[in-house]
Amino acid sequence: MRLQMKTRMFALAAAIAAVTATGVASAQDYSINWNPRSGDVWVDSQLNDVNRYGSRYREPFVNEMVRYYGAPRDLVTELLGQRNWAPGDVYYACSIAQVLGRPCRYVVQEWDRDHGQGWGEVAKRLGIKPGSAEFHRLKRGFVPTYDRWARPIRIDDDLAREFPNREKGPRMHGDGPGNSGNAGKSDHRGAAPANDRGASARPGKPDVASQGPGKGNASDKGKGSDKGKGSDDKGKGKDKGGKGGGKG
Repeated sequence: MRLQMKTRMFALAAAIAAVTATGVASAQDYSINWNPRSGDVWVDSQLNDVNRYGSRYREPFVNEMVRYYGAPRDLVTELLGQRNWAPGDVYYACSIAQVLGRPCRYVVQEWDRDHGQGWGEVAKRLGIKPGSAEFHRLKRGFVPTYDRWARPIRIDDDLAREFPNREKGPRMHGDGPGNSGNAGKSDHRGAAPANDRGASARPGKPDVASQGPGKGNASDKGKGSDKGKGSDDKGKGKDKGGKGGGKG
């Protein structure tokens, strides 16, 4: 009896291990020869980086898709889990849907139906052509998302006019998660709504660096507090004036 129980337990453990191993391998399938083929080299590079971020920081990535791109949470978790979508594909599907004013599920269905030629062809079929205003909105959308993630982003010439203080050029080696030692701290901030960023951001961390020169830093905040003291001094001056009037 005991022997049979041990045999069954061993078989069950082996089955669980096999399923787990298969799941891990499956979850990494997209990273092998994955090519979004968006029609834009810069977009392809960013989508590859979204894969890295979404794989390492799953919850902040899901929160971004839900809060800022209007995707249902159960859809995003299903795509990343059971359906083994790359985070870059999830991001781009929801981003295209936002530009079109359609539900994310609609673009997901279009991608499932025919994606043999890549995202560039799917986007054109949906009415977003390379070089169009809609395509520019897709590219521009990466920047606020990366800011919420407190993640460095390098822009291309197409975006330089709108973001003149950003670094330009392709992503550099080391721009991936954890290169500055702050990625682990920033992932939870990435899940916060945009209007909460000011309260949660830490001066001197990647939030400030990613904004570029002229956006303010910790020292500027210190000057702001000095101004507050000045206003208090003025208030005291008025009080003295009031006392003087009383004596007269």
